[in-house]
Amino acid sequence: MKSPRFPVTDDHIHIDPLNGRGIEAAKDFLRAGGTHIFLVSKPSWSFQVHPSRGADYAAVFEETISVARLIESTGVIVFPVLGVHPAEISRLSERMSLSEAAEVMKAGIDCAAGYIHEGRAVALKSGRPHYEVSPDVWTASNDVLAHALECAAGCGCALQVHAESGPCADIAEMARNAHVPVERVVKHYGSPDTPLHPSLIAKHESIPQLARERRAFTMESDFMDENARPGAVTGPKSVPRYTHQLIRQGLITEEDCFRIHAETIGKVYGVTITL
Repeated sequence: MKSPRFPVTDDHIHIDPLNGRGIEAAKDFLRAGGTHIFLVSKPSWSFQVHPSRGADYAAVFEETISVARLIESTGVIVFPVLGVHPAEISRLSERMSLSEAAEVMKAGIDCAAGYIHEGRAVALKSGRPHYEVSPDVWTASNDVLAHALECAAGCGCALQVHAESGPCADIAEMARNAHVPVERVVKHYGSPDTPLHPSLIAKHESIPQLARERRAFTMESDFMDENARPGAVTGPKSVPRYTHQLIRQGLITEEDCFRIHAETIGKVYGVTITL
């Protein structure tokens, strides 16, 4: 395989050897021209973990880091992103009170922050439900998100946010209150109208225009790697495939690629992207 001319980074991907294609999906990414990934921890139930305290999430995080090491054996550079999926609040509150569920999630984020401090992960993940919930659940979820922002401030790291569609402008205000730079709060599955940092699905129609405007954004597949949902949300090849397609069509340049996949990534996450 010839060396890539420029880096290609997937800002949000899951690789799951237990429930999906695992290392073969990572190899697909590499063969398509991908170089770096941000490997995001999956919900606890993906690994048959049923937390009753924050420390229970360590099993999920250790599995994520173990998978990262496995992927790196292919030559892909991996940056782990650890946290508590916002949908956990619905699962947890089936077997404990809502307030207890929120506290378990906060403690899980504290556990993830410990991995950041140890240098074993580069960013946190949190958010709020992207589906309709009661006002009480919404309030509790925002409380968990506010705690995650405080943890990100304490760690000096970025936070990936999984939330409802749209700009989520109120989260920018929450970030400012927590003293987290808004440009380091990443709206996963984002849109150009967000004041947060947009991580756009690889095939997003706005990418060429945003590149021409030199807007700061990154690209993701949100590949779930679940055999029950093959190819969801988009496949592991999607970020490199669409990047190379846009270059062939003259819609973006190699300079744009370095800015999107290396320079912007570096500014958001505080990591260095090199070939």
